[in-house]
Amino acid sequence: MPDLANLQTQILEHIAKAHDEAALEAVRVAALGKKGSISALLSGLGTMAPDARKERGAAVNALKEIVADALAARRAILKDAALAARLKEETVDLTLPVRSHGIEAGRIHPVSQVMDELAVIFADMGFAIAEGPDIESDDYNFTKLNFPPDHPARDMHDTFFFNPGPDGTRKVLRTHTSPVQVRTMLTQKPPIRVIIPGRTYRCDSDQTHTPMFHQVEGLVIDRSAHLGHLKWILEEFCKAFFEVQDVKMRFRPSYFPFTEPSMEVDIQCARKGGEVRFGEGEDWLEILGCGMVHPNVLRNCGLDPDVYQGFAWGLGIDRIAMLKYGMPDLRAFFEADVRWLNHYGFRPLDMPSLIGGLSG
Repeated sequence: MPDLANLQTQILEHIAKAHDEAALEAVRVAALGKKGSISALLSGLGTMAPDARKERGAAVNALKEIVADALAARRAILKDAALAARLKEETVDLTLPVRSHGIEAGRIHPVSQVMDELAVIFADMGFAIAEGPDIESDDYNFTKLNFPPDHPARDMHDTFFFNPGPDGTRKVLRTHTSPVQVRTMLTQKPPIRVIIPGRTYRCDSDQTHTPMFHQVEGLVIDRSAHLGHLKWILEEFCKAFFEVQDVKMRFRPSYFPFTEPSMEVDIQCARKGGEVRFGEGEDWLEILGCGMVHPNVLRNCGLDPDVYQGFAWGLGIDRIAMLKYGMPDLRAFFEADVRWLNHYGFRPLDMPSLIGGLSG
């Protein structure tokens, strides 16, 4: 029979030397497992005389309790040490900024923001929003807007043409949002008051032009609409959009196939330090084109020009966004650079309003 005192000393030494819980578990199994040293002593008691078995059994059970207590105490020490080491490795630097939520980190693209601003301004004047397809027929994009076949005015638009269809006609990517004016006049009866924001396409690319860009056009058709109404609408729009108390505008004669008379509009501004400021200064900047809807366009859309008349205007959304928010290059609008968007973008909940301010 092994000496219990020596066995106890050996087991307790192994427990004390266990450096982690896995090593301690190995000591436990070696001592108290089914084939462990203490378990073997207990299983051998059956061959002994009753008196000797009683005395030996009590001693072995005492040893078993001592070992179990030592194992529990060592396990607690090892758990505390493991927790301390983990806390040391996983320390949190409270000086770092808290990671923001998606709704705080996300940004609204300036083009989307300006479209919302336009909708707010013109809705206050009683305008609805009209929309149409990006792919248009030559008839809606040109012919019904008083662009006769082979007319030189078609060369003003660098058009993306699709391959001819079975009937020989060619679809186009719309070069302006004016086809939606046609669709509106064909489907609605006057009075008509709509604005038409949307994407347009032309074969052009430089610092101030991109193959895809955004326009907004306005259309008013009524029995008595005239240039005085047009001038008031544009003045109120410019004051609201550029957030100034007063603007001075000048209307210069121009040419557009779909309006007669046609005009280009300049707004008074001051150029200081690379910035353009409206409502002050002695300089002028062209911002849009406009005019009275051409009688031929009214006829093409089923309206009698002797009964109805109207006016329309159009301007580039990307360009007025550049003017208002100081963006130097139009191409950056479409490069998907998150750094640019973080700088120029708008917070999702900063919804524009005429009361709270368009730009927040």
